Amino acid sequence: MRLHTHHELVAVMRSDSPVCHAEGLAAHTQIYIRNSGRPIAATLFQVDGEFLAGDEIGLSEAAWQALGVDEGTIVQVGHAPPLESITCVRQRIYGHRLNAAALRSIVEDVVAGRYSDVHLAAFLTATAALPFDEDETYSLTKAMVDAGDRLRWPSEIVVDKHSVGGLPGNRTTPIIVAIAAACGLTMPKTSSRAITSPAGTADTMETLTRVDLDLEAMQRVVASEGGCLAWGGAVRLSPADDIFIGVERALDIDTEGQLIASVLSKKIAAGATHVVLDIPVGPTAKVRSADAAERLAATLTTVAGRFGLITRCVQTDGTQPVGRAIGPALEARDVLAVLTGDPDAPMDLRDRVCILAGVILEIGEVALAGTGRALAEQTLADGSAWKKFQRICDAQGGMRTPPTARLTHPIVASHSGRVTHIDNRRIARLAKLAGAPDVPAAGMRLHVSLGDDIIAGQPLLTLHAQSRGEMAYALTYAASNSDMIVIVP
Repeated sequence: MRLHTHHELVAVMRSDSPVCHAEGLAAHTQIYIRNSGRPIAATLFQVDGEFLAGDEIGLSEAAWQALGVDEGTIVQVGHAPPLESITCVRQRIYGHRLNAAALRSIVEDVVAGRYSDVHLAAFLTATAALPFDEDETYSLTKAMVDAGDRLRWPSEIVVDKHSVGGLPGNRTTPIIVAIAAACGLTMPKTSSRAITSPAGTADTMETLTRVDLDLEAMQRVVASEGGCLAWGGAVRLSPADDIFIGVERALDIDTEGQLIASVLSKKIAAGATHVVLDIPVGPTAKVRSADAAERLAATLTTVAGRFGLITRCVQTDGTQPVGRAIGPALEARDVLAVLTGDPDAPMDLRDRVCILAGVILEIGEVALAGTGRALAEQTLADGSAWKKFQRICDAQGGMRTPPTARLTHPIVASHSGRVTHIDNRRIARLAKLAGAPDVPAAGMRLHVSLGDDIIAGQPLLTLHAQSRGEMAYALTYAASNSDMIVIVP
């Protein structure tokens, strides 16, 4: 039916279908659809009229691919058997802890497509109301790893890096991969698309090169260049994670236990042995205080240690966005500016890259303690990182130019003064209203930083949008949230 439902398996039948009457199938029930192989579970929707014949069933793209059928194939349809793991979800809703077997059954059913978005939302909300403890976090992480493929690499040390998020423009990963690979380390990077932000690393990299690499392509690129920048959803590395992310994005939640399981399951499945975790801290970042960052770092390190994964957590400044750009294509241009040594490149992005890359070079044992940052800076300065980045992009399918938005509109200061506060969450919200990340060229370019002296009428930011409707939404939001950038006279 060319019906795109993200991961959810959806089937459509006529309300007066003889099969629906015979089986007692009503709208929004879970049904089993069987061809000759393994059945799939799908959510049933019903239509009236001649849209479908009485003996026809229509499938969403996800269901079509999962069932693996051709047009006109005969299938059998009936009630899906009771979903036993939903009992575990109900237990969690009522405040009970879940053991490893319960979490494994939930994840297996999620990956098999047996959970509707309603079921997924119930589970994720239950984990927000009563946060996971360490054992639950470990068990969920293990279940997510076990549900997918797992990569093995010939190198004894395989490095990775992840940011816990919450900071617009924090697009350090593409540059760090280039630095690490240029210095001889193995860094097969799989990244997620945006959850609650205006851009994820995969969204940004997709404006520069192909990221939907399968396992064979990933292995080929890494064997050739030492690193890659792939979208994790294109490979079966912790496949439950991208399903959870799709619903978390709709709910605008990212709970600590789920965050840890998401981060670590992808790193473990990708074959990492040493990981650097970036934890931005600020009043409007995802992590609000140094104490909260230390608690998160302790849990991340402990859970990672139970898998034999060596981690190093780095607290970074989360008081304002990083760089000048927010949105996939705009952030890609910041990345290119740093890699090419452009004198106008955002220095805060470059500095953050060198700090994090320096730690990776040290735990990867190619730099002595305290010398990693200097090596990272040298690798950028002499062009080695830029050459490596180009080779990685070429190996992934060729490098392309990021798109440009059709519409731009500046937001100017209403009065003179000094910038004392920038609200990361509302800045991110504004970029999303402009169309990011679904529209790659959309977002905004910031023109000010904390501590800047501003005069009335000076541009604070410029919105980028592809349609007039999205620009209008963003401008309306900006007008009613003028204090997201606070200027004190």
